[in-house]
Parts: sequence; structure tokens; C-alpha cells
Amino acid sequence: MSISEDAPVVTLRLLPRILVVDDSAFMRRLVSDVIIESGEFDVVGTARDGAHALQQVRELNPDLITLDVDMPGQDGLFALRQIMREAPRPVIMLSAGGADGGAEATLRALEYGAVDFVRKPAGAISLDIDTVREQLLAALRAALSTNRETLRHALRLRTPAGQSAMRELEAVTSPVDRVAASAAALAAALANGPAPADATSVAIDELRADASTEPSTDTSIDTSIDTSAPSVTAAWRRDFVSPAYVICVASSTGGPAALAQVLPALPRFTRAAVCIAQHMPTGFTRSMAHRLDEASHLSVREAAHGEPLRAGFAYVAPGGQHLRIGVVDGTPCCLLDTGPLRWGVRPAADHLFESAAATFGAATIGVVMTGMGCDGAEGLMAIRRAGGRGIVQDAPSSVVDGMPMSALRLAGAEHVVPLEALAQTIASVATAYDLAPRPTRFSMSPPPTDTPTDAPTDIPTDAPTDAPTDGMRDASTDTVTDTVPDMAADTVLDDPTDTSANIHGMALPR
Repeated sequence: MSISEDAPVVTLRLLPRILVVDDSAFMRRLVSDVIIESGEFDVVGTARDGAHALQQVRELNPDLITLDVDMPGQDGLFALRQIMREAPRPVIMLSAGGADGGAEATLRALEYGAVDFVRKPAGAISLDIDTVREQLLAALRAALSTNRETLRHALRLRTPAGQSAMRELEAVTSPVDRVAASAAALAAALANGPAPADATSVAIDELRADASTEPSTDTSIDTSIDTSAPSVTAAWRRDFVSPAYVICVASSTGGPAALAQVLPALPRFTRAAVCIAQHMPTGFTRSMAHRLDEASHLSVREAAHGEPLRAGFAYVAPGGQHLRIGVVDGTPCCLLDTGPLRWGVRPAADHLFESAAATFGAATIGVVMTGMGCDGAEGLMAIRRAGGRGIVQDAPSSVVDGMPMSALRLAGAEHVVPLEALAQTIASVATAYDLAPRPTRFSMSPPPTDTPTDAPTDIPTDAPTDAPTDGMRDASTDTVTDTVPDMAADTVLDDPTDTSANIHGMALPR
């Protein structure tokens, strides 16, 4: 029998195949139903514990896995380590949250290579399931865009055996190849030179079209500070050194593992503070800061409202709160608020970056790391317009390259480097700031209007309308001293093994 030429052509759409792992039969059914009802994914199997999960992975070869953190016997962490060793693939952890060490275990899972986590339904499941459904499907969609090879480098085990496994995995992908890919990505992004005058508004519109929530212009944020609090007392201030410059870091999907690799490799800066906006819900960032603190030369802590910035310290934005940098009585401080979501997230790196540019001006370094979406792009633009420096993680080493590549397209960057070179690059750029005179005053005045030569030009120069102003010095009398040596806007660290940098004619040690 022949087939008529007029017969319709049927195209079969193969859905991403998911394995659901949970010790609760009820939860396995609930998660499976949520996934199947979406019409976007196919559940190919379920497993009741870690050992069963490994068996199913070997037999079914799923594209994605949802994995319960806490299970009897061989738990989710055991299964995750084995999966990342044998056949890395995107894994979404299902977490019960802060109860019984759930937050700590979840953070360990993220360091071991899980791309994201979702809180399990709690309390009245019928009331919570809609939120869980939305978060789970969003995490699964993001996981589809992950770089599977990069997951090998996300594995960061703390045991000697685990570190040995990490070295073996790193040997699979040559760092030289990654650096070459970084240079190629930058060349492609900047091949056509500076963007036309109207390109910036178009680029921002495109970024916003991909985001679930528009940036907020809300100005009703409460920035009042209790000056009697221990964090801002005169005695406390005598014991710390105010930073001369600030390093701001943005990260999301894949961020906890990347931060666990970068922060411990940074020196204890004597003139800089580090501020981090990692997309994470309430209840997890304090544990993450504690884990980073134990492994780092820097003193890492969860930021507190009104806390003065201190050189040699790193401040993690609390989950569910925006972190901005403001000035109180002449001292740069952390300011927190629960204002509207920006790009669908809180904390948002754009708020942090923009406030840092307005406060420190050219004495600001912006670092955009792995993550989904476009948060950090507009903020990096503000930093570079203020004369600061931009560092972007390259696409090959990012678990998800949405954030770093959005930042590169919109703002440009001085350096585009793989994850393993990020710490060295940050320290190298910071060397130039260490040689510059210390600014004596800070303000919330708008940043300079000069534009990076490799960046779009149609960007508003005003400071963010929602930047905190209460208790700040008059911008007409306090200005940021732009004393940072000028570096070429197209400088790219294309050889992380190079031992010197030449900035404005000065050979500086790395």
C-alpha cells in the first residue's frame, strides 16, 4: 500500500525523560503527576532509595533526575556522588528545608554537582502544591539547558578520595581548550565593535521578555537603621578597616558549587570587601555562608541590615532579601529589604551591582558567574559605566550560561575566563586597586557618564531610583574618588597561567 503525498506528516516529539527518586510512595506519585501533567516531560521510572536510583540510572539512562535529599539507607547524597562520578547529568534535589539539617545536606548536594533544589510540600500540601509545581517545573526547564560536561567540574568533595576523583574528572576536559573557547566567545560577542546607540534598549527589552518579572521601580523601601545595634556602634567601628573598593558577585544555577571553588582560592583582601548575590530562598544562605567561611581565607557571613562593610570580609545576601550597598555616617554598609522581585528573584544581583557602582564608583569589580536568566547584566553595565571592571565566567565552564552571556552581550567585560581561572583573575584585577590611593569619602551620587568602548551607549546614567538614601551624606559634598588605574576595556585574560599583568604601563604581580 502506497502512502498518499497528501497524507499528513506526523512528527513524534520526544520528551525529556525523568527519573523520580523518593523514599515516600506518596511523594513519588505526587512529583510524577506534577511532571506528567505539564506535558513537557516524561517520567520513565521511579526509585525508592539511593541504591535503587543507581540501578535505575544505569538501566533507564534518564535525561534528568529529581532526587530526595533525606532517605533511609543509601541517601540522596550517596546517590548523587555516584551519579556524578559514573555518568553526570542534571539532578534536582528535593529538600525538606532547614529541619534536621536539611539545609546543610542540600548545600552539600549543590556542591557535589546538583544543579538546583526545590523545597518539598509542607504543611497543608493542597495549599503548597501550586508553589512547588511552579518551582519544580522551572528548575527542570533550567536543567535542560545545563552543560553536562560542566557538571563534572561542579563535583567538589571534601574527602581525599573525593578530591582525587575531582582531579581525575578535571583531566577529561583540558583547561587549555576551555581558555581557547573563552577567547572565541568574547571575540564572537564583540566582533561587530560597539553596539549602535539604540542597541541597549533593544537588548534590555529582549532580556526582560525572557524574565518572569519586570525590574522594580518601587521607592518605598525602608532603609532606616537602628544605630544602637552592635553592628554600628563606635566601639565596633574601631575594630575594622573600611574597604577602599568592593567586589560584587552574581550567581544562580550552579552557583553554590562554583562559589565553593572560587572563594576558598581568594586571598584575604586587606582593602576590599566582597558582596555576593546568590539566588536562593530563605533558610539556606546562612548555612552556605558558614560552609564558605570554614573553607576560605576571607571571613564569610550572611549580611545583616546596617552592618558596615569590612575589608577582608565577604557578605552573602540573605535568601529572600535584596542586598544593596549604602552609606551611613560616611561608612559603606549593607542594606537589606524585601522589596519587589526583580527578574523574578530576590536577592537580585542587579540591585547589588547598581548600588555598589553608585557608592564606590570606579572602585568596583563586578563578577557574573553561572546562572539562568539575565540578572547581573544591567548591574554590570552600571559598574563599567562608573569606571569599574567586569569579569564574566565563560560559557563552557558555566552549568547554565544565561547570566554570564547576557552580561557579556549587554555590558561587555574586561575578562572572560573559565571557572578554574576566576579566583586568580579576581585577585589579579584587585592588585591594581590595592596600588591605588584609598578613597576617603563615599556617596550615592550618580556614576560617571563615560561609557566602556566595547559597550552599548544608550544607558541611563542616574543612580537606581530605589537606591537607599536615608542617613546618607549629601552627594553634593561627598564624591567617590576615581583613583583606580585605567585598564583597556578590551583586556581579556586569555592565559590564566601568565604570572604578570600590565595595567597602564605598570607590571603588577598576580
